[in-house]
Amino acid sequence: MKIIKYESKYRDDLIFMVLEAKNALNRVPTLNEDLLDIDEYYFNKGDMFWIMLDDNNRVIGSVGCNLLQNGKAVLHRLYVKADMKRQGIGTKLLETAEDLARKNGRTVMELHLGEKIYRVLHKCC
Repeated sequence: MKIIKYESKYRDDLIFMVLEAKNALNRVPTLNEDLLDIDEYYFNKGDMFWIMLDDNNRVIGSVGCNLLQNGKAVLHRLYVKADMKRQGIGTKLLETAEDLARKNGRTVMELHLGEKIYRVLHKCC
């Protein structure tokens, strides 16, 4: 398994994984707009989005990270493929986002819960 910066060639696989993950959580499997244009919502703003790939180069996890100007970083789209949970994938993705936040001077990591509501997840540094 490896974590890489998102590449557009993985778009369909990412979308499938997210829909499957939402379904496994008994949530209506809908897509968030940012997943349809990662470049616009993350990379063009100086933020990051990573995916974790299995040994067959299939997407098994994801996380996005926005670096806010107020010393905080916000996590988005932290998903793990339903049948791959409890294997440390989410932890590794979280650590990757924390490393970015730390390197960019952010001291608090928050989790985006939708509707522009944020909850403090933990101190990242």
